[in-house]
Amino acid sequence: MSKFRKDSGKELPPISTASLPDIVFMLLFFFMVSTTMREVTLMVKVKVPAATELSKLEKKSLVSYIYVGEPMPQYQHVFGSEPRIQLNDQFAQPSDILDFITAEREARDEAEVPMMITSLKVDEFAKMGIVSDIKQELRKASALHINYSSRKKDTEK
Repeated sequence: MSKFRKDSGKELPPISTASLPDIVFMLLFFFMVSTTMREVTLMVKVKVPAATELSKLEKKSLVSYIYVGEPMPQYQHVFGSEPRIQLNDQFAQPSDILDFITAEREARDEAEVPMMITSLKVDEFAKMGIVSDIKQELRKASALHINYSSRKKDTEK
């Protein structure tokens, strides 16, 4: 009569799944908080030019974007294939930039207004005339802090 005996016939108990819904909801909450959604639907094709000397913007919430490029194929039957300006989710003329900058300033805190940046995302094949028109309108709106968006140039060759 032995006091200790080995039960080799016992199976492992099943894994408890009681905490699985908690884990799923924590993951869901994490991704909902950390994911940012695209604010603007691009209606123009923009392939920014390549550059070597780049600097990253610190506070992207202070940046207002102006997109310039050829309209997407679904808009070309209405707007043609010449480069167009896109402000937020609509096509615009250079004369609309003053109202756009004014609306962007009013949407910000008064302390943030001097730090606002206007970023031009211009297609590399767009004519310089439209960019010059945009810059003239930005001068009229006193939006003098301008950034040109570009992609990093491949240095391997």
